[in-house]
Amino acid sequence: MTRRLLLGLFAVCLMAGATHSADKPRIGVTLHPYYSFVANIVGDTAEIVPLIGERFNPHNYRPQPEDIKRCMTLDVLVVNGIGHDEFAFETLKAANMKDTLPLIFANKDVSLIPVSGHLDGKKVVNPHTFVSVTASVRQIYTIAKGLGELFPQHAKLYLKNARAYASKLRRMKAEYMERIVNLPSMDFRCATIHGGYDYLFQDFGLQVTAVIEPGHGLRPTASQLAKTIDEIKRLGVDVIFTEMAFGDKYVETIHKETGIRIRHLSHLTNGEYSKDGFEKGLRANLEALTTALTDAQTKDWGGQNDNG
Repeated sequence: MTRRLLLGLFAVCLMAGATHSADKPRIGVTLHPYYSFVANIVGDTAEIVPLIGERFNPHNYRPQPEDIKRCMTLDVLVVNGIGHDEFAFETLKAANMKDTLPLIFANKDVSLIPVSGHLDGKKVVNPHTFVSVTASVRQIYTIAKGLGELFPQHAKLYLKNARAYASKLRRMKAEYMERIVNLPSMDFRCATIHGGYDYLFQDFGLQVTAVIEPGHGLRPTASQLAKTIDEIKRLGVDVIFTEMAFGDKYVETIHKETGIRIRHLSHLTNGEYSKDGFEKGLRANLEALTTALTDAQTKDWGGQNDNG
């Protein structure tokens, strides 16, 4: 019975792959930022197809039958390729398209860095390159070039659009850099709940002092939490950055025990898929970071959080 069901599902997938419209290429994306990148590059020349739905966590996602069917309708797939969308490669294998569907590896030309500041001393490559303007711009050009090679009739348009979009993002970054350019030099120390923001801090010449989670998505034990509190006190951390709308009690425990202000950032991989979604999330992150830097100068905001 199980074999029959699998064969039936595979037949349905084949039918879905054979019936999609050939009028416009279907460009698959694995993560929210890539939806925005591709939308700004291709305009109305292609259909952009998220490989998975909007509300799923890409870190622990497992392919579903509808993902396999969707994969089989694609003409190309844009992937992170360095650890943030492993589900995509499982989906390709399940759809029997591992060696047939063209892939654009967005991070092919990005200078990768490890997750910094881990309290347990472990180092792994950070896949959250899209939180940085610099790394995002490099990915935008990589994607535009790859799409131009696949669809040469639009290559010039894609490069033109990529340049305009990259310029827009750079202007946004410059706007926030102007806010802090005259701040006196200081030893700004921050901790993050998990190690997803290194590229963003690198854009501003900063480093993460400590990462609180023992591993992505893993909650610290009571003893690990106590060790973390002692460590961030010892390190003289100025601010703790947590994920947007992240409400776990241990974050508040750290805040109460240390008096260190809590700020919120976003990994930019949730919510609705939209053309301007990346810009909105990026602006919120830049606002939070530059405000924290400005406030840290006064040293009079301890004991407060974003709403305090």
